[in-house]
Amino acid sequence: MENKDLTYYKTLVAKLPLLKKEIAKVIVGQEEAIDEILISLLAGGHCLLEGVPGLAKTLMVKTISEALEMAFKRVQFTPDLMPGDIVGTEILEEDHETGKKFFKFNKGPIFANIVLADEINRTPPKTQAALLEAMQEYKVTYAGTNYDLPKPFLIIATQNPIEQAGTYPLPEAQLDRFLLYIKLGYPSETEELQVLKSTTGVGKQTLQTIMTDQDIITLQQLTRQVHISEELIVKINQLVRSTRPANSDSAFVKQWCEWGAGPRAGQALVLCAKARTVLHERFAVLPEDINTLAFPILRHRVSLNFRADAEGITTDDVIAELLKNLK
Repeated sequence: MENKDLTYYKTLVAKLPLLKKEIAKVIVGQEEAIDEILISLLAGGHCLLEGVPGLAKTLMVKTISEALEMAFKRVQFTPDLMPGDIVGTEILEEDHETGKKFFKFNKGPIFANIVLADEINRTPPKTQAALLEAMQEYKVTYAGTNYDLPKPFLIIATQNPIEQAGTYPLPEAQLDRFLLYIKLGYPSETEELQVLKSTTGVGKQTLQTIMTDQDIITLQQLTRQVHISEELIVKINQLVRSTRPANSDSAFVKQWCEWGAGPRAGQALVLCAKARTVLHERFAVLPEDINTLAFPILRHRVSLNFRADAEGITTDDVIAELLKNLK
């Protein structure tokens, strides 16, 4: 990396704390969730956001898109939603000069930089699959024609953890497509008091644009250049492999887990650790990056057995145990 490039990157990275500060004008608390969404964006992946109603999930995503000057679309997933409602559809039009009729592709809401898939588990698998194909391929195929999606491209899907009637849970193989599984908790008493004061008056915060879509693309390129030591890569590999009951030395895993994470989890952990490094204005990965991100990366890639469910053991318990015993 040349000196002039280094200076430019440092200037760009220095905007990230300003971005978080701007988001905080609207979103009170939830710093960890905001960090993880930004990490997913820098790493070029997508995230699943789980939280009970009323925690400002939609507002959080919309605020991030405004501060980044990115196109934002929200899709409310319902049982009658069809793939065409997401990716788009062809309509018949007529050329007024020649009188000839032709089909024109009308792009759906998937053609945005940040797409909020609200309550993704409320729509049937056919529609879920259309969204997941776009996530994986970064393009939409309709009537034999490929349409590239805008870059950067981030899908944030939400789930309600307390209401499961009439839902279509994502299969494990499709959950694995999400880079991070973020869990939103309730705000603290002080934060909730601040929410009540700031959202029930006549004032409205005006957000400034801190970064552009091109800035994010540049930071995504920088993220892959961040240094990570051989020792930490070995640690990540050991952690991921230790989640698999067949070759794990952990009695905890053998007792409670049905199957563990695949190689994609290791790739995600390396890339997200690099992204967290950039977010914290560093240029080398530290062990704390791995320990922090192990939870949102592994919690949807480890499957527990029936006994664990009965005993109230969670995937986070498994991950915490593995991190404690990791050399």
